[in-house]
Amino acid sequence: MIQGDDTPDMDKGLNQRQLVHLMYGLFAVGILSAGIFGAAVLAAVVLAYLKRGDMVGTVYAGHIDWIIRTFWWGLLWLALSAVASMIFVGFVTGLVAVVWIIYRIAKGWLAHWAGETPLPGL
Repeated sequence: MIQGDDTPDMDKGLNQRQLVHLMYGLFAVGILSAGIFGAAVLAAVVLAYLKRGDMVGTVYAGHIDWIIRTFWWGLLWLALSAVASMIFVGFVTGLVAVVWIIYRIAKGWLAHWAGETPLPGL
């Protein structure tokens, strides 16, 4: 037996940059499919929570927080819009919430492509 054959290969798997791209991609697929692939959004957020500790202190930590905050705020606004649809304004606020989520995903993903952290704000 050659020494080192039983050691795991550390180069297998996605690196942190690729993982963040995957998270943004999953989130975008889930939102742009009008919820048909909603599990993709959940997968992106679960992955973000799982990898959050590994990315502390890196440029990617801001992206993980951005994705998580976008999910929770978007869920809140969509839930409030669902309640508001009982008085016929929920459809408008729901549309605004979806546009806001798409904007946040685009802004974060573009910042990631540029090698930057998304700036706080809208």
